[in-house]
Amino acid sequence: MSHACLCLSAVCALMLAACTVAGSPAVPTAPSKADVYIGTYTGGLSKGIYRFELDLATGKASEPVLAGEAKNPSFLAIHPGRKHLYAAGEIGDFGGKKTGAVSAFAIEADGSLTLLNQQASEGQGPCHLAVDRAGRHVLVANYSSGTAAVLPIGADGRLGAASCTVRNEGKGPNARRQEGPHAHSINLDPANRFAFLADLGLDRVFIYRYDGAAGTLAPNDPPAGVCAPGSGPRHFAFHPNGKFAYVINELLNTVTVFAYDAEKGSLTGIQTVPTLPEGFSGSNTTAEVQVTPDGRFLYGSNRGHDSLAVFAVDAATGLLTPRGHAPAGGKTPRNFGIDPTGRWLLCAHQGSDSIAVFGIDAATGALAPTGQTLSVGKPVCVKMIAR
Repeated sequence: MSHACLCLSAVCALMLAACTVAGSPAVPTAPSKADVYIGTYTGGLSKGIYRFELDLATGKASEPVLAGEAKNPSFLAIHPGRKHLYAAGEIGDFGGKKTGAVSAFAIEADGSLTLLNQQASEGQGPCHLAVDRAGRHVLVANYSSGTAAVLPIGADGRLGAASCTVRNEGKGPNARRQEGPHAHSINLDPANRFAFLADLGLDRVFIYRYDGAAGTLAPNDPPAGVCAPGSGPRHFAFHPNGKFAYVINELLNTVTVFAYDAEKGSLTGIQTVPTLPEGFSGSNTTAEVQVTPDGRFLYGSNRGHDSLAVFAVDAATGLLTPRGHAPAGGKTPRNFGIDPTGRWLLCAHQGSDSIAVFGIDAATGALAPTGQTLSVGKPVCVKMIAR
């Protein structure tokens, strides 16, 4: 699961669990609630990771509360067992080294978080992480150092020291932003065989063979999916059918569509589309990209234009058709989350200390504000656990 913490497979698991009651078949039930966790930059209004409840039938959200204190717990990932949460700590040093950290938390019965331990992220500026689909490792991308690391997860949810660290070399044409490698996200394929490292500095999505037993990353052949020079690939999302992948490019404000060969682990570029409306001349960088659970729509966030770009997805070809833009409801839409039913989108505004709730039109993909704006200081990441 890439940017949504509970993908359809987890929802299916919930439904299957409900299918047998006292040995008799039962009608599967969809989740009715979701616990929403928000990663933030601390200082000012924020003290760590926040939590609220989302009613999946009505879209009604409760008031956010502090779930666990931490320093700059920017990006979050949730263990597939749903009992542990991991946070990238964007701090200047850890354990006497110039590195960020990754924190492990236990998710308590009331939704609060208890810190278990921390480990070095093996690089500066950890900005994205993911838990592998078997729940064995946390994979973390370190933006400033351009490194990625694999950290083992113990039976109790605690993290061990990194079992593997990788870094690529080179630079891109944007002298200010691409002077070297900048690992901006790391994700795994549906089969848990390959890891994909989007590097903003090198205009590549590097592909690694992932060994879930050893906790190692080995360069794949072919080694990367290629974006146009100066693109600045940032975040990455698979289509639910596993045949296509999408990368949002921070510097050129585009989305690149890749055809995915699951056997070879290869990415072949087939389309690139702009995220901004024609004629926009202001300053903008993109941030998040996600596909709805039914695979019909894709959204990308624009920081500057402060909008969410809407695209229809052709499930047969993977190609995107622009469907317009929705005002994000706040400044600097850094990240957003789509609930597992595909009915609601929650957009986090780093620049206005708020989260807006939108309804998703199942027929058109259009986003309709619900009128709810939640107050959270400098929100960076939205993750959900359905129940």
